[in-house]
Amino acid sequence: QVQVVESGGGTVQAGGSLRLSCAASGASLRIFSMYTMGWFRQAPGKEREFVAAARWNGGITYYTDSVKGRFTISRDNAKKMVYLEMNSLKPEDAAVYYCAASTKAGTPRERFDYENWGQGIQVTVSS
Repeated sequence: QVQVVESGGGTVQAGGSLRLSCAASGASLRIFSMYTMGWFRQAPGKEREFVAAARWNGGITYYTDSVKGRFTISRDNAKKMVYLEMNSLKPEDAAVYYCAASTKAGTPRERFDYENWGQGIQVTVSS
């Protein structure tokens, strides 16, 4: 079973950029490449929401509407890493961001579609 750990969070001014990283362990390269890897976020008092995900080879990526054109998800299967490049950040992007892994077919977007989760990392956007 894969374990994931997030890094790269912090505080940035509105309009700025930040890159989150997610390191996976506990699975072979072949097994890791079979997972769909996603990013979710949770702001205080709100439900955890889907942000972006990348299918097994990164060739298929999909996003929630509010981040399209600003965020880019990518993965490096050889390194067992997943990244979320966040540009033009807005105060409403502030949240705890979670990396997650899913074995579900298709394009999983729901929280219950993902079996393995990181501890989360804080992203703060100052206005």
